[in-house]
Amino acid sequence: MTTLELLTVGRVGVDLYPEQSGVSLAEVSTFAKSLGGTATNVAVAAARLGRRTAVFTKVGEDDFGPYVRSALSGFGVSPEHVGTEPGLLTPVVFCALNPPADPPLLFYRRPTAPDLRLRPEDVPWDDVENVPLFWVTGTGVCEEPARATQREMLLRRGRRDHTVLDLDYRPMFWESEEAARAEISWMLDHVTVAVGNRTEVEIAVGTDDPDEAAKRLLDRGVRLAIVKKGAEGVLVATEQGSWTVPPHPVEVVCGLGAGDAFGGALAHGLLAGWDPVRIAEYANVAGALVASRLACADAMPTCEEIEAELS
Repeated sequence: MTTLELLTVGRVGVDLYPEQSGVSLAEVSTFAKSLGGTATNVAVAAARLGRRTAVFTKVGEDDFGPYVRSALSGFGVSPEHVGTEPGLLTPVVFCALNPPADPPLLFYRRPTAPDLRLRPEDVPWDDVENVPLFWVTGTGVCEEPARATQREMLLRRGRRDHTVLDLDYRPMFWESEEAARAEISWMLDHVTVAVGNRTEVEIAVGTDDPDEAAKRLLDRGVRLAIVKKGAEGVLVATEQGSWTVPPHPVEVVCGLGAGDAFGGALAHGLLAGWDPVRIAEYANVAGALVASRLACADAMPTCEEIEAELS
């Protein structure tokens, strides 16, 4: 039986953050390096909250691979399931803090990212089937062989609690919205929790109206639907009802990583057995704290920091 509490699957990379805000990449003179990638950041965020976590992913045959494994270990995340894909490079991502709330991203991952080369023979099947919380992403099915591998993992998982889908839609990774909708929609029939913003739920279920989107997610058998409404807060819905939790206001330094901090706190709350409103309140604060800081993984808050804000 696994000793892990959370296993995430998907993107990993090296984020390069400009040390100058409000200017284009052409005008940036210095960058700060950080661990990145949605699935990776969620594992880091949950580990910062005391959870035993790992990420199932791959890096390239370069010096950034050892950096990723070392950084994960430093954050308390097991690097045991980080493989190496021959012939590919570990992705590098540049962001420009212009605007800081929603920085544009420039991905260097051609011809493809190592994490999209996950194959069934790479999968830690015992952990996939038995870990208390299993976390997959929409990006994880944008390309083969990772698409078929993630599908097989969900089928073997059998929709047990807690199986979470982070909708994580990034248009640059897809041929079309229709292709993304088809693949992400398939996963909705195999997860217990779905979380995303308005754009992401529109891709998944065809509407960006939070209430209607939550209803459509629940109609697919999802037990907890979470729709991030930006400045209007977060909608959480179950068969018992729906609630909107107001946002936690902060001065935004960098919006990147806020959603991943939310995800790590969501995982923490699910594992703790909290009610949906408490989870959303806690996750909102976690996301807000990261938005008030520079970097993603390095910025993830502790339980003490979140509790201080809540009180």
